Amino acid sequence: MGFVEVMMTVKAYVLMVLLQFGYAGMFVISVASIKRGMNHFVLVVYRNAIAALFIAPFALWFERKTRPEMTVIIFLKIAALALLEPVLDQNLYYMGANLTSAGFASALYNMIPAITFIMAIVLRIEKLRIKSRHSQAKIVGSLVTVVGALLMILYKGPVVEFVWSKGRSHRDTATSQSSGNWLTGIFLLLGSCLCWSSFFILQSNTLETYSAELSLTTLICLMGAAMSAVVTLAVEGFSAKPWTIGWDMRLVTAIYSGVVCSGVAYYVQGIVMKERGPVYVTAFNPLCMIITAVLGSIILAEEITLGSVIGAVIIVVGLYSLIWGKSKDQAKQSSERTAAERTLQLPIAATDAGKFGSSGQVSLIEINAPKNP
Repeated sequence: MGFVEVMMTVKAYVLMVLLQFGYAGMFVISVASIKRGMNHFVLVVYRNAIAALFIAPFALWFERKTRPEMTVIIFLKIAALALLEPVLDQNLYYMGANLTSAGFASALYNMIPAITFIMAIVLRIEKLRIKSRHSQAKIVGSLVTVVGALLMILYKGPVVEFVWSKGRSHRDTATSQSSGNWLTGIFLLLGSCLCWSSFFILQSNTLETYSAELSLTTLICLMGAAMSAVVTLAVEGFSAKPWTIGWDMRLVTAIYSGVVCSGVAYYVQGIVMKERGPVYVTAFNPLCMIITAVLGSIILAEEITLGSVIGAVIIVVGLYSLIWGKSKDQAKQSSERTAAERTLQLPIAATDAGKFGSSGQVSLIEINAPKNP
């Protein structure tokens, strides 16, 4: 196997792992900015406006000849995508993380693969065969991932000291919040998880008829920024104070979140989703939790407890089980398509040698296998 073949094989893995590093950075710096007074409604507007400005030139140039025609149905789907992710998911996440912590929020986001998996089964996007080892691995992996996340939430244990945290006073954001605010934060984050899972499912469906990832990303961010601006004006009024940001962490947060976590992320998710499906994309979320916990410990001085470490190990086990099941399903589907294409090659009996030339060779008519809906 050559270098190109190897890169094509591991492309989806590499893209999703790099994307989790990008999300982890966003989790940390956005929570830091919001806790220092940045308005989360304004952050969502700036984030998506910057993302649209960043992606639009690439969409206009690279997809100018391949962009599908816009229809009413596609427009409504894009509007729903903009409402689910930029407006609802991002605002619910920022409010929930502000009431809890960056590490806790990213840990609870490990519910997303399980939620997406259940939604995909209900909507018949994901095939489930109970007797198949691949399906059993996906089910077990999803359950193990949820168990690991719940362990991180319910059990703390002693603080684990690392090289960078020895001799340093920690700031546990969890203890600084009242139980009422903490519970409210959990419900807000769960609502965010549900919106994000719904976004993945709808994005996968939209790409089937509007297969222009860059243009779709631009439209989602543009409409999301417009909707979020309306929400911000309705909540905050027409005061200019919430909209004012300087050359500080708030500007960095808006640019980083917009370019990396909205613009680039939607595009990368679309590419991988067309090849592997929405469940595969969400299966990498637990990695983001581990990275966020480490970065939160270093930058925000958040504590890493024994429960978090044990839960992270359990989550990784579930992650690999889910990915293994998805990869085997992908290989099986590819082999089935290849076999179907070979079966549909029908030989024609040569009754008259003159019809087929002097060599008397038998000709074949190839009938393309129908694409799966």
